[in-house]
Amino acid sequence: MSVQLSIVVPVFRSELSLPELYQRLVLALEEPARSFEILFVEDGGGDGAWDVITKLANLDSRVRGIRLGRNYGQHNALLCGIRAAKGELIVTIDDDLQNPPEEIPHLLAHLEKGYDVVYGRPARETHGLLRDIASRVTKIALQESMGVESASQVSSFRVFRAHLRRAFESYRSPSVNIDVLLTWGTTRFSSVRVRQDARALGDSGYGLKKLVTHALNMVTGFSILPLQVASVLGLVFGTIGVGIMLYVLGRFFIFGSSVPGFTFLASIIAIFSGVQLFALGIFGEYLARMHFRAMERPPYIESDSTAAPG
Repeated sequence: MSVQLSIVVPVFRSELSLPELYQRLVLALEEPARSFEILFVEDGGGDGAWDVITKLANLDSRVRGIRLGRNYGQHNALLCGIRAAKGELIVTIDDDLQNPPEEIPHLLAHLEKGYDVVYGRPARETHGLLRDIASRVTKIALQESMGVESASQVSSFRVFRAHLRRAFESYRSPSVNIDVLLTWGTTRFSSVRVRQDARALGDSGYGLKKLVTHALNMVTGFSILPLQVASVLGLVFGTIGVGIMLYVLGRFFIFGSSVPGFTFLASIIAIFSGVQLFALGIFGEYLARMHFRAMERPPYIESDSTAAPG
């Protein structure tokens, strides 16, 4: 019997929340009488989450687990789980119980209206102020990387059709963003409002620093916006430089004097040096990504699995 629905859960230091998440997923999915599997991808958290996953897999054949060799990041773990999923539809959900499993039928119902990807958009954010600001910055970066209007509505709670994997089946870069990869296969995105609960156990693995880093990785890894910014800055400051030169020459020929002061000259040099260093830094980011890609560094490595061999 083919699996209709695969639930992919990236797991990071959540051994306490996994049993309740499993129970709620089963209750939410058994009622529609839909065949499903639950795939936990343990992302090198270092706690007892893998033991919990192993026990659940032994108790329920619908549960599978994959253990990564080290911590690769949420999107890398998701990519691993998405590639291993057997279902016709794939749902991704966090391991911290902030995404209620009871909302999955709402996503599935909206998907049947002709969409390929549907996001669960929180009706009310439950993060702190700094986390909300960082999330907003990330979504702005994602808007540029995805190039679709629905980028502002994305969340880690999503459902999509499994055939979209073909668009990125050969993707090997260590920098991964599932939402951008999904745009390689479709433009039919939508979202539906869902409840988001407060985090009851543990702390979020996504702090302000990680979110900002993630936003920078998205922009430099999946778009040419920084290069365009560097080009615009070069044009703007080049124009300013020409204007200053004409101003200085004008004073010299008309009034017979030049603009006095070492401070003025030093400030102009500092401005242009700063722009050059900024542009070089952007070029360096892209060269570094080409370097890592040439090294063929994998996006993830599996170290263990609950699936039977053969």
